[in-house]
Amino acid sequence: MRRSIPIIAFIITICIMSSCVTKQKYLELDAKCKEYEKSLNFSNSEKLTYEGKAKELGVEVGQLKEDVAKLKKDTLSLSRKLNDSERNLTKMKMDYDELMKSFSTLNQNSNNELGKMMANIDSIKNILILKESELNEKELRLSELENILKQKDEEVQLLKLKVSEALKGFVDKGLNISERNGKVYVSMDEKLLFASGSWEIGKQGLEAIKELGKILEADTTINVVIEGHTDNVPYKGSSAVKDNWDLSVMRATAVVKNLLKDTNINPQRISASGRGEYLPVVENDTPESKAKNRRTEIILTPKLDELFQLIESN
Repeated sequence: MRRSIPIIAFIITICIMSSCVTKQKYLELDAKCKEYEKSLNFSNSEKLTYEGKAKELGVEVGQLKEDVAKLKKDTLSLSRKLNDSERNLTKMKMDYDELMKSFSTLNQNSNNELGKMMANIDSIKNILILKESELNEKELRLSELENILKQKDEEVQLLKLKVSEALKGFVDKGLNISERNGKVYVSMDEKLLFASGSWEIGKQGLEAIKELGKILEADTTINVVIEGHTDNVPYKGSSAVKDNWDLSVMRATAVVKNLLKDTNINPQRISASGRGEYLPVVENDTPESKAKNRRTEIILTPKLDELFQLIESN
């Protein structure tokens, strides 16, 4: 644009010279020329400004293109993630629906089981109430049983005291009195009752049996078992009594017969048995030990009918 100004001025000059233009006209043309030049300079200045802005806009456009490309890429990535999220959401909804269905079924089953459990609890409560009632009844019977046992124990102790008092004169002559398992045992050595190898009772033995018979005649609640015992020395005797078994039986029955003689004792209360040599109190290893094993035991037992009836009822 600057190169065109001298040309214009040159053209104007030629025109003036060729047409003999007036000075006034020349001045006007010159002013216009300057105005055009000024306008042209302003245009050139604006051009430069616009070119700078164009460059800036070009840079901005390039940046914007990059941003747009990045946004497209991010949008595509987000779109994929959105699709994945939608698929996951759909699956989660399906899983949730399935879970709710399972929970509903489980809840229903739980309610049913709870109902069964409550019914079982009520049944157990009823059973416990019944068992408690039975237990109270058994405790009552047990208390009655304990009272009867206590009473029987007192009776046994009283019986032992009576027998001890009645037979105290024979204690140092081979007689021993003890209490075991709710029974009173009157043990008489052979020397108190019989001669060696004999089943005939001597005078002192008859006196002891007579005193014992008085107690049994007065107290009809006492049952009696009489056992004959020997040592392990083989018996050699008559044809009627062949061994220690026979001898122990003969001695037991001899005591029974003399106990019943001249008394009102019911024979049904008394039983006799021979134990031979097979229930010794000590080893048969010395003459003294053998003498202890040759004995007759009179076992006195208070009647336990009431106790047995209570046990059977339980």
